[in-house]
Amino acid sequence: MNVEFDLIVTIVRMGFSEKIIEASRQAGAEGGTIIFGRGTGVHEKKKLLGIPVEPEKEIILSVVPEDRSQQILEAIIKAGELDKPGTGIVFVLELKQVAGICHLLYNKEK
Repeated sequence: MNVEFDLIVTIVRMGFSEKIIEASRQAGAEGGTIIFGRGTGVHEKKKLLGIPVEPEKEIILSVVPEDRSQQILEAIIKAGELDKPGTGIVFVLELKQVAGICHLLYNKEK
């Protein structure tokens, strides 16, 4: 069996991950993993009373079947308003090998 998978990586401001996860599930994803991080981009150099503010980010990792990747990506962009500056970033990586996702393989065979 040769099933292709993609990894969708979404990086958004703190508090937006649940909205992203819900939109991706409605578009066909099984779920995702949320990791907390810190941004260092051009929009992260803000100060409050002269003190640098550490920009907290949420990183959502979703392994999805390749044939659902585009529709899930579009749902994430819409839910996170990622077509607007400073809201976040999303990108897709092709996965060469994946293990531990038997539930995705089983659902694909149905």
